[in-house]
Amino acid sequence: MIIKLENKHRDIAQKILKVQIPSYRVEADIIGYYDIPPLKDTVEHIQKCQETFYGYIIEEELCGVISFKVNKGVVDIHRLIVHPNHFRKGIAQHLLDHILGSKDYVAMKVSTGSKNTPAVQFYYKNGFQKIEEIVVDESLSISCFEKQLNKI
Repeated sequence: MIIKLENKHRDIAQKILKVQIPSYRVEADIIGYYDIPPLKDTVEHIQKCQETFYGYIIEEELCGVISFKVNKGVVDIHRLIVHPNHFRKGIAQHLLDHILGSKDYVAMKVSTGSKNTPAVQFYYKNGFQKIEEIVVDESLSISCFEKQLNKI
């Protein structure tokens, strides 16, 4: 079941962080870079951020989260995370599909570590196109993706 999450509430922000940290640790292991900002997030940061959050719940447990901001019809996905205990269950796909089907957006954009092969493949599979690669330093590059939507 997918529900809107009220990240301003401390207990909800804590639950989000309990999914986020293990999820981004896996990404850090994949890309070989451990200084990624989501690993440094705090409950207070989650509470204060201006993103819209949706969560995927299984038996009252928060298993996955998508968060985003919308500007002029373009959805900027900030987090699409699944707790490692729930990988390979289609949760990320359900969360993405939920956002795709919820409003008449014109485009979506997202970024991930260029070496995060599972995420890169996921975005390609969902019709995103790589539009830019940003080299942060010799150990990290970020791939930026965009998907044009045929909605008016």
